Amino acid sequence: MVITADRPEIAGTANLLTRARAGESSAFCRLAAEHEGRLLQQACGLARDPNAAEDLVSETLVEAWRSLSRYNGTCRLSTWLFSILLHRHQKALRRARSRPIPLAALASAEADERRQAQENLPATGLSPAEEAMRREAANTLREAVVALPEKHQQVILLRFFEDASLPEIAALLGCSVGTVKSRLHYALEKLREAQQGLNLSELRGDIGL
Repeated sequence: MVITADRPEIAGTANLLTRARAGESSAFCRLAAEHEGRLLQQACGLARDPNAAEDLVSETLVEAWRSLSRYNGTCRLSTWLFSILLHRHQKALRRARSRPIPLAALASAEADERRQAQENLPATGLSPAEEAMRREAANTLREAVVALPEKHQQVILLRFFEDASLPEIAALLGCSVGTVKSRLHYALEKLREAQQGLNLSELRGDIGL
């Protein structure tokens, strides 16, 4: 499946892509500006740290500019960008796991994350007890997603948090649609085991993506 330019806004994007591929940096900057906000939201959900999220988005856009010739239109540009973001995030996690973290720094980071979560907590109209239960469910889901093998994390995040179609995911990951379905089935079973009554579409916002 190749994304076509049937609507004016898509045609405009296609024109910008053509110019960007030809080396016109201003055209790529306009493309990046259209997607930067969504990328930052996604990065915050993954990194759980605003500064790290901003760095992640910057790295993603730099890599996208350098590898723009490899974007072949088999998925939406937003999906392609998210796949780069996800790859860089997982790469950063692997590097972080290989380095020891001082206990004092870990405690400080956890306290900062809790404080920031409380400060940014939206007004939901829920009672304190209901809000605590919602946060607990969201944390359980996040932990379950993070615990998945990378290849299964990828299909979950692309499918439910980027709304990528199965053919788009297959094109991005270089595998068949059948393989994507198999990985998705495995991942969903693991997530359901971790949390009864799992509804990814409802909890998408709760875990920050």
